[in-house]
Amino acid sequence: MTDTGNSGKTDQNAVLRARVLLLGSGEPSLWARIGAYRVLAQVSPKAYLPKLVDALVERGHELRDPEVRVRLFAEAAEAARRIEAGVPGRTERLRHALNAHQGVLFALGRRAEGRAVCEELAAAGWSGRLALVLAEEGRFREAAELNERSVRDGNGEHTFWSRVEWTANLEAAGMREEALKVFGELVDDGRRKAAEQRTALAVLTWELVHQSRMFDAAGRRAEAVAARREALGVLEELAATGEPRTWSCLLSWWATLFVLSGRDAEPAAGPGAPMPPFGTGEGWSADARAAYTGDLPRLEEEAALLRADGRLAELVDVQRRITLRAVSRDGHSPYRFEERMRPFLDEGVALARRLPDDPGRLARALTDRAAYFAAARTFGPAHADFAEAVALLDRP
Repeated sequence: MTDTGNSGKTDQNAVLRARVLLLGSGEPSLWARIGAYRVLAQVSPKAYLPKLVDALVERGHELRDPEVRVRLFAEAAEAARRIEAGVPGRTERLRHALNAHQGVLFALGRRAEGRAVCEELAAAGWSGRLALVLAEEGRFREAAELNERSVRDGNGEHTFWSRVEWTANLEAAGMREEALKVFGELVDDGRRKAAEQRTALAVLTWELVHQSRMFDAAGRRAEAVAARREALGVLEELAATGEPRTWSCLLSWWATLFVLSGRDAEPAAGPGAPMPPFGTGEGWSADARAAYTGDLPRLEEEAALLRADGRLAELVDVQRRITLRAVSRDGHSPYRFEERMRPFLDEGVALARRLPDDPGRLARALTDRAAYFAAARTFGPAHADFAEAVALLDRP
């Protein structure tokens, strides 16, 4: 059996050989079974197309060569489309095949083709992936519309992740009031859950800090001050007594909101220059992730030049962009978390302290480190940093 599709005319001898192979006492290899399913799917599609889809997807995931993988996943998607409506498992098989196909297309840089597959997924009822792809290309309003439709149609839940993604797309589309409304619902929910010990106080803190940033960006200073004061109160409670109960790893909540806070410092996204779908912890297309994290060496060279020239304000900003990329790459993992992450946050504060006439940059660096300390469950330093940041931001 070969590694590619069989386009020749099927004859009865081929059908017989395929049946004998599958009915034999030995276990045929996956490649052999794929060859047999290709033949038999032409004469018994209802029985063998589902088997062919499963085998092609399984084999595609085993391989490393993206060119072979993309051919297998494309064949799997085509086979899934040919399964008759009503056949058990058709819907999920189509979804898995299309999802595998789009993933490798993006990895190969074939974005237009990948987007087309995501559009097919959306037409079949799975719009989440298309929303992410549109956000990567700067099409935020369209992405936000898909986010809203998903929730309205009952295909999405009002989770932290769905609300943050929706909020991020609304805000990026210039719909700040709508974004504040959606995120405000998330914060209200966070307060209730924290009071009932159904979410961590650290998560509520990060939500409030992000809400204060959104209020500031919308010119609603009084509400920004109130959100910061509430966050400071939660951190004070954490510093005094810790979390009321033990929680598993919360790093994805912190990393997602932290990386989102840096979107305004990045260049505009477009189909030819995709950026991560900020506001999501996972699901970034391979090409968008590679472009974002792959920019680290250039930013580090830029930082070195700025440091040598003594251009501190610009250096602080570039250093933060470096930190954001480090967090997007490694900040979700608890392995040696403090050892890997803290130097970036400490460097940001140290540089900002060398700018005595720029309280805004120092407050931002202190806020960043306070959020990190909360993620590291070091609540005393988190409270101290944020208290200093609040004093800088909210002084008369």
